[in-house]
Amino acid sequence: MAYTTIGQPTVRVEGPEKVTGAMRYTADVALPGTLWGRALRSPLPHARVLRLETSRARQVAGVHAVLTGADVRGIRYGRRLFDVPVLADDRVRFAGERVAAVAAEDRDAAEEALALIDVEYEELPAVFDPLQALEPDAPLLHPEVNRYIGLPKPLETPSNAFVRDTWSKGNIDEGFAQADLIIDDTFTVPRQHQAYLEPHSCLVWIDDQGRVQVWTSSKVPYQVKEQLSVALGLPKERIRLNPVAIGGDYGGKGSPMDVPLAYFLALRTGRPVKMVMDYVEELTAGNPRHAAVIQLKTGVRREGTIVAHQARVLFDSGAYGGFKPTPAVNLGGASKAGGPYKIPHVHIEGIQVYTNTVPGGFMRAPGEPQTLFAIESHIDCIARRLGMDPLDFRLRNLIEDGDETPTGTRYQGIRAKQILEAAVAAAGYRAAKADNVGRGIAIGERPPAGGESHAAVTLNPDGAVTVHTSIFEPGTGTYTVLRQIVAEELRLPLTNIQVQVWDTDAVPFDTGVGGSRVTRIAGQAAYQAAREASRALLRVAADLLDWPEESITLCGVEVVHQETGASHPWAQLLRRWGQPVVGRGSVQDMSISPVTSFTAQVAEVSVDPETGQIHLLRFTTAHDVGKVLNPLDHQGQIEGAVVQSIGYGLMEEIGLDEGKVTSANFGDYKIPNIQDIPELKTVVLESESGPGPYNARGIGENPLGPVAPAIANAVEDAVGVRVKDLPVTAEKVYRALMGR
Repeated sequence: MAYTTIGQPTVRVEGPEKVTGAMRYTADVALPGTLWGRALRSPLPHARVLRLETSRARQVAGVHAVLTGADVRGIRYGRRLFDVPVLADDRVRFAGERVAAVAAEDRDAAEEALALIDVEYEELPAVFDPLQALEPDAPLLHPEVNRYIGLPKPLETPSNAFVRDTWSKGNIDEGFAQADLIIDDTFTVPRQHQAYLEPHSCLVWIDDQGRVQVWTSSKVPYQVKEQLSVALGLPKERIRLNPVAIGGDYGGKGSPMDVPLAYFLALRTGRPVKMVMDYVEELTAGNPRHAAVIQLKTGVRREGTIVAHQARVLFDSGAYGGFKPTPAVNLGGASKAGGPYKIPHVHIEGIQVYTNTVPGGFMRAPGEPQTLFAIESHIDCIARRLGMDPLDFRLRNLIEDGDETPTGTRYQGIRAKQILEAAVAAAGYRAAKADNVGRGIAIGERPPAGGESHAAVTLNPDGAVTVHTSIFEPGTGTYTVLRQIVAEELRLPLTNIQVQVWDTDAVPFDTGVGGSRVTRIAGQAAYQAAREASRALLRVAADLLDWPEESITLCGVEVVHQETGASHPWAQLLRRWGQPVVGRGSVQDMSISPVTSFTAQVAEVSVDPETGQIHLLRFTTAHDVGKVLNPLDHQGQIEGAVVQSIGYGLMEEIGLDEGKVTSANFGDYKIPNIQDIPELKTVVLESESGPGPYNARGIGENPLGPVAPAIANAVEDAVGVRVKDLPVTAEKVYRALMGR
């Protein structure tokens, strides 16, 4: 089918506002009388709060309120699991936890007041490692865990392991009995911060009607509204989140963060309160990607067939579990610990473990980069033990059409082998290499998530068209894609389509951004709304022109009689009609997508055998997609994800020393810069299979997972040493080389 706007490279609708500085973010919202809120944070990872003296802080000029845990005792919040206190009431559980807060006329006064708060602590035994936290003598961090709202399943005995998920099929013992060789590996991965430009920020105002007005950098505003309602004991209709631009997200902008605290400061002072985290706070008290320990055990036959696979994924939750995505509390990415392989006997376990460290939260493809690093590194280890090329071993075991995934899911139109073969062909995987140059491959799959979203399309008497959406977009190009969909259905130029974002009063709910769902779900809502608006316009035209409705078609700015060729500008008709026409679309589809998308990647590195220094030479990424709606944004999503995961593979790590973050600024926490980015080659194989409009699929999170294992596999191919803990640094390679 020939499209007019779909499939065309299209620049971002919000681009000019962003590059000129006209875009309004939360910190830019100015309400009369706004106060600054700031929090005092604990220097200790685990301690009892014995005394909090705030009298001197209250005397600072410009201070309007000082709150302690006693003022908000017992109030917990979270995304599903409500275990996060607004302020520590009796004890702190990580270095960086809030123990007091101040609202003042300006930030300087607030900081001065914080410095005058005296806190006396009694330090308690702490645990910083998830394996140690499971030991019988480990300190129990949440004895009251069974009382928390949202705990998926009560624990028989309170434990630091507070959530467990399992995926099984076949009989794991029988499977291992059939194996000729059993290989065990353990992999570890660190915390990774999302490194968005805009830190967490919020503004809370209790208006004259007693409604809680919130502006915050959140991609899931309707979820935050519900979470605040539960935590604060307020009816949902008394809470409204107002749309603002979000300066980057990468999964991290979905938790309430400072909003509950800002609410209590606003309630105490009767004034709007703004809170903006600085980057020391982001790195020490944000909600980074989880650290994890992944234990794998795989049984294979000598000819290279996998017969059994067991995985135990221990996610280091940090001090709290409230920042994890809904509807689960664990991370669904643990289910990917078997990879996209044909395995008859499987048992996978994902466990969340409390430790006295910064709480883990939501980062793109939650849980998948951790487990894909492990399984795709492990697959190479198995292949080398068998004396097989890692590519041949994968091709022998990859799922095909009709096969089940390791967790028992069946997808339509599986193209795993085709994508892998396309990647290795584009990368020249089998070509000759220089000494100390290696190539590594990795593969993963990810379907777009389901959800709920709403849209409306309004055709106005002045000829303007507006698409309304309930999505608060964090920079992913959603508004541009919605414009393209509406322009396509109405056969109008993109310049005729404007976007307006509803606040949370407009519709009952929207799942928000996450799970690469937006094109599938919000795109379908806009598609429905555009088609309904078109039908409504044709009914008006039939009434005013006395034409048979079935003979009328919409062609851009005109309605056309298909039999006579007569046409009429629809804007004139609406002026005669005296009102706009509106089409609405709503999608509520929580089902698993019937199709998934495969990503295969090849890293090529050179390694200095004397120092361990790694140079990423080339990177090839191949993608199994449906219809690409906007090639420009599609490629941008691929490149952004690859670069982010190059950081995960080679350099990014929130360092800890006895629970305290040692990389609390971008001088110490390294992210990739332009010199770290290699030559990038992308292969896209389109298809007519996808759950979104025009057979579209998601792309944002798909390139993330295979990057780090492809790099680790390439390093082993180059110099023969295996690094099993991320990031793969020169120091680790050097130590492995010396140990060999």
